[in-house]
Amino acid sequence: MSRLLRGLLVATAFSTLAACASLGGGRDAPLRAPVVTDPAPIVSGTMRPYQIRGRWYRPAEQPHYDEVGMASWYGAQHNGRPTSTGERFDMNALTAAHKTLPLPSLVEVTNRANGRRVILRVNDRGPFVDSRIIDLSRAAAEELGLLQQGVGEVRVRYVGRAPRTGGGTALRRAEAVPPVAPSPYTQPPTPVVSRTEAYWIQAGAFSDRRSAQRIADRLGDRASVQDIRNDGRALFRVVVGPWPDANAAEQARQAVIARGFGDALLISGG
Repeated sequence: MSRLLRGLLVATAFSTLAACASLGGGRDAPLRAPVVTDPAPIVSGTMRPYQIRGRWYRPAEQPHYDEVGMASWYGAQHNGRPTSTGERFDMNALTAAHKTLPLPSLVEVTNRANGRRVILRVNDRGPFVDSRIIDLSRAAAEELGLLQQGVGEVRVRYVGRAPRTGGGTALRRAEAVPPVAPSPYTQPPTPVVSRTEAYWIQAGAFSDRRSAQRIADRLGDRASVQDIRNDGRALFRVVVGPWPDANAAEQARQAVIARGFGDALLISGG
């Protein structure tokens, strides 16, 4: 009996270690990819080049896709509508939209602010916003801790072909508290940030300095006017910042857009 008991304890220990290994060794370590024995075929037509708002996108197999960028989410306004694969969008399922990855496929998404990770089924195209690399379902945003803030910096890794149905899995629920982004129109106490490492919001560029200064005055204490040269012409751009990370800067950009500057850009460096 004692040998049997020792054997059971050893087996239990190894199974526990295997389960931990499947979740990765750290917040940025690759996760063990799910085994898909019967992958869904790539939906015909979704791999053709397409054009949105004057920009061309060229879907392709990307087995080494690994990118850091901003994520957003979409929910009730799209719920029940057909996705690019023909599946119905379910805001409570763990799914996502991507501009160029195969459809359907699986990706691993990590919230860079808190370490939470999920595997998502990519079954739609988008988001067609320059600063964003993936659109999440409501459930995916909730699992990643992005539901309230709306956008956040994530890491997206291609996992592989998706099964015929489902495939979304919550893999890790780290509970680190994400930093609170300061208001873009007040002067909060912020750490000193190197200009080469900082993020800024460009509200606009103007040929007249007085016009640029009026815009900066409207946007508050964190706005300033920078002199730049473009093809020999003097331009005056209005920037808001600096912000220490892309997540805080994107939230500030959304606030600038809400003030009427729809072409506001996220830029790095001073």
